[in-house]
Amino acid sequence: MTVAIDLPKPSPAADVHDSVARDAREFGAYARTGGWAFALKVARSVRPGGQAAGETPKVSAKEFSELAGCSAERVMRYYKAWDKASDDGLVPLFEALVPGEDIDLPDADVWLTYYVSRSSATSERGTAITAAAEAEGIRPTKALEVAENPTALRAAILADPGTAQAARSALLDRLKDDPALQTELARDIARTDELKKAVASETRAADRIGYVRQIVENGQIRTPAGQTVDAPAELRAEAERHLSLLDELDDSEEAGEWATEAYDTVKGLVVQAVEADPELRVQERRTKFYSSLQKATKVFEELTLDDADDIYEDDMVQRLEDLQAAIGTCISALRKASPAH
Repeated sequence: MTVAIDLPKPSPAADVHDSVARDAREFGAYARTGGWAFALKVARSVRPGGQAAGETPKVSAKEFSELAGCSAERVMRYYKAWDKASDDGLVPLFEALVPGEDIDLPDADVWLTYYVSRSSATSERGTAITAAAEAEGIRPTKALEVAENPTALRAAILADPGTAQAARSALLDRLKDDPALQTELARDIARTDELKKAVASETRAADRIGYVRQIVENGQIRTPAGQTVDAPAELRAEAERHLSLLDELDDSEEAGEWATEAYDTVKGLVVQAVEADPELRVQERRTKFYSSLQKATKVFEELTLDDADDIYEDDMVQRLEDLQAAIGTCISALRKASPAH
């Protein structure tokens, strides 16, 4: 009979090179603590302000950075992160730390709450970016990184529709409170033929949608001659139907064709409504006549003949004489139609 004997399994690190095992342990420690592991090295080795060199084996941030082969500014960013965390009671004070001593560290997720990876964050521009990032509920370090690398931002916008959409939305929000940016963007549009055409198309669509919406909301129509009258119930119902279809369109859908169809349909119904009402039809013709008469009167009031000798041509006189005859015929027709006759 064979007896099974359970032997202890060898440790995973039993046959692993010491350097590999050390790297694994350090990696695991960093995975759990993130930047706190490096901040501890700074906090326990760099002399806090006000402490003289002879009182502690710790060194200045400048000396530490020279030993580390990095900038003193980078060392101070870790120092300041620890300082903020100690004020919140999350980590011990500098004075309580001894060089080489390990302590329990906070979770890695908390690190970015205290660490500012870029000196630009302390500038006026960086402060504004940080505040905006916090308002959006994102880490300020992410926003600062994007702000410091506009080429990367441009590449993302060019390559990714989602990024381009986010940039467009942000620009629209900023435009509301940035007159200078409004002017610059308007100038860019005016100088770009494709954008000018797109703006003209969207403006036309918006005007047509506004025409339909005004009928629905105000219950009135504007006739071709410019009269404003109450909209017939059938016309208003048709306008409501088209407007509901327009309002259901997604932002990604083109509204131009829908707006044109709604506008043409409703405008055609307006013409039919005018023709179907004898009294309104007469008033429409009267309004058109007055409008044309006012335009013609204004044109002649603006004419000056101080330089008649310079501009005279026989054709001018002939045209005026023809016009005079037409006016005479018009006056005669109106006089015949006068109730007095």
